[in-house]
Amino acid sequence: MHNDPKLLGLYCHIPFCKSKCAYCDFCSVAGSGNHARSVYVDALCREMSEMGKKAKGYTVDSVFIGGGTPTLLGEALFEKLISRMYEEFFVAESAEFTVEANPATVTKKLAEALVRCGVNRVSLGLQSVHANELKLLGRIHDLADFEKSYEILRKAGIDNINVDVMFGIPDQTAESFLNTLKHVVSLRPEHISAYGLQIEPGTPFFARKDELPLPTEDEEYSMYIYACEFLEQNGYGHYEISNFALPGRECRHNKKYWNGDPYIGLGCAAHSFFCGERFGRCEDISAYVSAVKHKALDSTVDSREILTLADFESEYVMLRMRLSEGVNKKAYKSLFGFDFDERYRDRLKGYVDAGFVVDNAESCHFTTDGMYVSNSVLSSILDL
Repeated sequence: MHNDPKLLGLYCHIPFCKSKCAYCDFCSVAGSGNHARSVYVDALCREMSEMGKKAKGYTVDSVFIGGGTPTLLGEALFEKLISRMYEEFFVAESAEFTVEANPATVTKKLAEALVRCGVNRVSLGLQSVHANELKLLGRIHDLADFEKSYEILRKAGIDNINVDVMFGIPDQTAESFLNTLKHVVSLRPEHISAYGLQIEPGTPFFARKDELPLPTEDEEYSMYIYACEFLEQNGYGHYEISNFALPGRECRHNKKYWNGDPYIGLGCAAHSFFCGERFGRCEDISAYVSAVKHKALDSTVDSREILTLADFESEYVMLRMRLSEGVNKKAYKSLFGFDFDERYRDRLKGYVDAGFVVDNAESCHFTTDGMYVSNSVLSSILDL
């Protein structure tokens, strides 16, 4: 399953935001002050010293600090966190080191601190270039903030930037989405993620989902197909359902998830896949902080699963099918000892005939149409 058992990804969750977006169901809180952030960083540092011991002998070749809004920590707290990370884990000099940033929070001072800490990739959440769409999403930045942040990061020496855009959002049209894509492509970021809006329970959007001026399903499908074609025409390889990159700039950290490689998640709500076991920490920030303070890190785990070979097999197919290259049949046989075709050919036939899946002697992968409906296809063919 793992390309190299001694390489490790490291994810760190920062659950603070200036304000919550209307569609967000991630573990994050708005409006907390510096004291709460400082206490949380102390807990993260303690967790790092515990988990670092378990990761002895591993080389960290990708780091991803996500949230929330990690850049809200400010320079001093961020530097404290990262210097502790370097103490507790062996991080390769060549590691890909990503930090997520809200365009309303990037300053020259902060960008310089990121670079000092070894950050070499930043993921900027733009979502849309249109003021009305950003307002409906509850974003706290405008296009000018984004462009300023982008320029600051470039000048600070960040030569690998991802830009997040979203389709299927209220008031959006095919034309307005195209304008967003054109604007982003004109800046030539190394990576673009294009996500369809998901309306999740517990969010403000969910509470008023029936009155939101959303595009139709057909319009949303057209936006996705258009984005795939437009970005590929402009040099961005479509390497995963929602992700596009210039050659050689695919996100190495996220590919760990899809390849089934080991990673450790630090902080509340963070998930890990390490030593054949999946586990996730609780989403309650104060419970997490308190448990770590009282040396009861294990009590923060609220889900744990040791994967059987059958679990591995289903997960492997599900995750590899997210990638444009899909499942390599030779690699599959060497991992699991039996033919992919024996298990899946009949289950896939209808989807191949419908143009959703390409199934040949070497591999099995989704077409662009298939990627759009991948969840329903996978849930019907896998023993989940």
